[in-house]
Amino acid sequence: MRASLRLPGQPVLRSVMLFVREKRWLFFAILVGLVFYLAPSPEGLSRDGQLVLVISVVAVVLFVTEPIPLPAVAFMIIISQILLLGRGVAEVGASLINGSVFFIIGSLMLAVAVVKQKLDKRLAYLIVRLSGTKTRNVAIGVAVVSGLLASVIGEHTVAAMMLPVALTLITLTSDDPKKVRNLAAVLLFSIAYGSSIAGIGTPSGGARNAIMIGYWKEFFYNPDDPNTAKYLVDYVKWVIIAYPVFLAQLPVVIVILFSTFKPEYNHLTRAVVKLRAQIEREGPMTPSHFMAIGLFFLTLLGWVFFSGTIGLGTIALMGGVAFMIFGLVRWEDLNSGVNWGVVWLYAAAISLGIQMKDSGAAMWLADSFLKVLPEFMETGTPLLASVSVLTTLVTNTMSNGAAVAVLGPITLNLAHSTGDSELIVGFVTAISSAFAYLTVIGTPACTIVYASGYLKTTDFLKVGYKMAIMSTIILLAFAALYWPAIGI
Repeated sequence: MRASLRLPGQPVLRSVMLFVREKRWLFFAILVGLVFYLAPSPEGLSRDGQLVLVISVVAVVLFVTEPIPLPAVAFMIIISQILLLGRGVAEVGASLINGSVFFIIGSLMLAVAVVKQKLDKRLAYLIVRLSGTKTRNVAIGVAVVSGLLASVIGEHTVAAMMLPVALTLITLTSDDPKKVRNLAAVLLFSIAYGSSIAGIGTPSGGARNAIMIGYWKEFFYNPDDPNTAKYLVDYVKWVIIAYPVFLAQLPVVIVILFSTFKPEYNHLTRAVVKLRAQIEREGPMTPSHFMAIGLFFLTLLGWVFFSGTIGLGTIALMGGVAFMIFGLVRWEDLNSGVNWGVVWLYAAAISLGIQMKDSGAAMWLADSFLKVLPEFMETGTPLLASVSVLTTLVTNTMSNGAAVAVLGPITLNLAHSTGDSELIVGFVTAISSAFAYLTVIGTPACTIVYASGYLKTTDFLKVGYKMAIMSTIILLAFAALYWPAIGI
């Protein structure tokens, strides 16, 4: 028998080739960044501004392709500001820690605390008791409940809470995924889209909202100028402006889902009977359940009445601490349940957004974007449509918080340079970042429901483009009619 020959270094070479193949997008991002770094600065753009754009381009490529964990991208952004821009550690650290980041930390803590109470089956049963067993009504109930919850605690939190609710109804209907594929699509997309469109309704509905509120204050508010007080957007003002946009989209979502996917079952009676039996075996609600619900609503009241004085982030942290004080969640649960990588990701994206503004890169990009638009699209509703389309495209490739953090300075400077309302353009940017319907990675809610195994990536494209068109039309209608009527 012929002995096989193994050349020295073959395993090492194979390992190197495997590493290069797995990290090819990382090397591509570095190469693109190097090309932009060595290129001469465009006219009107400072060297610091060019370096900020280099960091941004590399970060976007890594956000989209994910050759390395996203928290690693966040740390690369932080390190790059120190090494490339020459910023001091204290300066970069100060840009990372702000009210928006506190809000994200507190919201994630609240999410873990609420889920720890295991109220998913009870919530599912409450929904079907209110909606009845007809499939269309159940889907409406799931979307409404997801929306109401996402208005206050963030869409990714709601998706994580509601996914077991939908899966309970799906699996109790049939153990064979093929027999409930369309039913699963309707219920799961009701969660994802109900959460996404509702997250625009309140400042606590998503990090993107808190980020935009911070940008308005950072860029345009001057304590010595009373005319700039309008840029201090509190909880109630945001709700008055944005919540009707969510309500207008909700019924259209159901129509689009049922016209795209035809559920195999018109009624879920069988699933409801099984669900009721399981809840009866678990017994009645305990005092800890009621205490958790009470603390949650106290936190909500704090957001409504005191966010303007002590900030959304402070109240969110107070809520998380209260859950620990009353023994409803342990620090070990929060430490393992909170995605701290997400916190760093948002913090780094916000910090990069501030650098874009301070370096002049945001203004340069705004002017460049304006120059490529036809003259009739440089102001008014056509400009808002352009901003919405741009934000929609970007938010389908990265998290909505990161999209607003990066695009916010650009679109706000664009509004400022054209004389359009910075508030309206800011709201269009923040709300359009919720239109991440086309990809699995566009929003955490989509990622979470996709993880159930019932959906295909093509399902998102199949229904997502309809959702994007519908949402854009409704948003522009509110921007043209409702918002000017209430004085923004």
